[in-house]
Amino acid sequence: MKSILLSLLIIATFTKESQAQPAKQNLNISFLLDLSDRIDPKKNPGICQRDLQYIKSVQKAFANHVKGKKMLLLKDQMQVFFNPLPNIPNINQLSEQLKVGFSPKTSKKDFIDIDKFYTDNPAKIYQRAIKDGHYIGSDIWRFFKNNVQEYCIKPDHRNILVILTDGYMYHKASIMQVGGKSSYITPQSLASKKLNTAGYADIMRKNKFGFITFPYNLKDLEILVLGINPSPGNPYEEDVIKQYWGDWFKTMKVKKFDLLTTDLPAALEPVINNFIQGKL
Repeated sequence: MKSILLSLLIIATFTKESQAQPAKQNLNISFLLDLSDRIDPKKNPGICQRDLQYIKSVQKAFANHVKGKKMLLLKDQMQVFFNPLPNIPNINQLSEQLKVGFSPKTSKKDFIDIDKFYTDNPAKIYQRAIKDGHYIGSDIWRFFKNNVQEYCIKPDHRNILVILTDGYMYHKASIMQVGGKSSYITPQSLASKKLNTAGYADIMRKNKFGFITFPYNLKDLEILVLGINPSPGNPYEEDVIKQYWGDWFKTMKVKKFDLLTTDLPAALEPVINNFIQGKL
C-alpha cells in the first residue's frame, strides 16, 4: 500500500513540475555546417578553429541547461546536419555520435560523452573535409526547402537551428533565379547588382532582391547564424548579406534570429550563451 502511495506521489509531483515547465525548457538544438571551401585554411586561415569553438560554445550552453534541470524533467536533444553529406570516412558514425538526447533515464556517462563527442568529432569532420580537399559545397537553400521543418522542429520544445556559414549561399545544384529573387548570393552576384553603396536597401527594395523563399510558417524555430565573413572591398557587403538573410527569415515567419559576423570565439561566447538561454 505504501509503495502504491509513493508511486502516486512521484507521478503527481512529476506531472505538476512538468506542467510548471513551459515547452521552451526542452531544448532541441540543430547544427547546419557549411563545409564548403570557406573552411580551406589556405583561403581563410583560422575559420576552421573559430567554427569549432563556436560549436563548443553552443554545446557548453546546452550542457549547462541540461545540468540545471531535474532528472525527471529531462527532454532535450542536439544533433548535426549537413547538406549535402560530405564525402569523408566514417561521416555516418561521427554524425550519429553527435546526435545526443537526454531523458530521465540518462546516465552520468551520457553527460561525459557529450563533452567528449562535441570536442573530438567536429574536429575530425573538419580535418577530414580539409584533407580531402574536394569541397562539395553547402546547399543551405535546399536544406530549408526540403528538410528544415522535418529535421529541426520538434513539438513541445524550444527549437534552435545554429548555422555556421560565411553568409554567402551557393551550390551548383541550386542555381535559380525568379525575377529579383535567387537561391544564391556570391560576392560576384552582389557586385553585379551594384549593392555597394549606402543606398543598397533602396536598390534591394526597388528590384525586389532577396532569396527565393518558401510558404513556410517557422514560428516554432529560432535561428542563430554564426561566422558571417564578408569579402573585403565593399564596405556594405556585411549589411547586404544580413539584409538577404533577415528578409528571408522574416518571410518564413522565423520566431527569432540573430546574424553574427565572425569574431574571436571568446567575444561571441557570451552572446551565444545568452541566445541559447533565451536572453536575447
